[in-house]
Amino acid sequence: MNPYHLTQEARTLSSSLDALLDLSVVAPIYNESESIPSLLETIFNVLENLPISYELICVDDGSSDGSRELLKQQARTRKNLIVVLLRRNYGQTPAMAAGFNYARGRTIVTLDGDLQNDPADIPRLIAKLNEGYDLVSGWRQHRKDDAITRLLPSKIANWLIGRVTGVKIHDYGCSLKAYRAELVRDMNLYGELHRFLPALAFIEGARITEMPVKHHARRYGVSKYGLGRTLRVMMDLFTIFFMKKFLTRPMHVFGSFGMVSAVSGIILSVYLTLIKFALGEEIGNRPLLFLAIVLFLTGIQLFSFGLLAELLMRTYHESQRRPIYRVREVVGREN
Repeated sequence: MNPYHLTQEARTLSSSLDALLDLSVVAPIYNESESIPSLLETIFNVLENLPISYELICVDDGSSDGSRELLKQQARTRKNLIVVLLRRNYGQTPAMAAGFNYARGRTIVTLDGDLQNDPADIPRLIAKLNEGYDLVSGWRQHRKDDAITRLLPSKIANWLIGRVTGVKIHDYGCSLKAYRAELVRDMNLYGELHRFLPALAFIEGARITEMPVKHHARRYGVSKYGLGRTLRVMMDLFTIFFMKKFLTRPMHVFGSFGMVSAVSGIILSVYLTLIKFALGEEIGNRPLLFLAIVLFLTGIQLFSFGLLAELLMRTYHESQRRPIYRVREVVGREN
């Protein structure tokens, strides 16, 4: 069983408790034992001054530096701190998914556990969210990271993601974001999709904006991210593009390519047939014959893939009872 997915009973319980809290702050933690005391102190100092009910959920993603023990110790003395311990290191996306699943607040704010995000920005994000948005993304205008290994790849990735997804924000990689709880519960996360949350929210019909937030230089340890994850991000970007364009109609992409390929094969076959019988020329040793066969068979295969994808998509929606649309508001009904 996947440790960061709740059972149906737990999801129902979590949903029923939503009204008890106004805010859940989710912080994924991985080997940040030096940062944890300052992180908790700073977050609670901010939250205690807000006139709302709140909780802080720290998700330990299989730390090996003593972070788990330190978080457990803190949870025994702080009543509003919930610690979720994952069995091993799954990555930031599963850790965030676990935090979302256990959150009981109507508003959810996420931030990193390395003290580079500033908890003092949380009230500003909430205020912006209350202006009528479903997601408010932080924008680190003045980042305190290495220019070559972090800033340049980030700028390229942000531009590329914006072009592919159509969601134009400046900083996809900023973990400091505010969400309406019902939005994140509609999204299933896997891979490296946490950085694509604005794009996933856009697919769900969410209203998205961004605002500048503070960013601090790392005080302890080293960054867990580098150039090595670029390939994984690129593959997930293709997934997001496909979801955005063809999530409920995969036949449109597979069928289109299949039809083009099959028709091209048929046209070449007719051309070769005319050469064979009208002109009496030999076609058995022509590369064009093999190309025609390959194009025709490829077209049939792609068309079949499209049919199978359509069946899988219909099975997914029907088995999950998951609608292919989202209703923002119902007007004119008492209930």
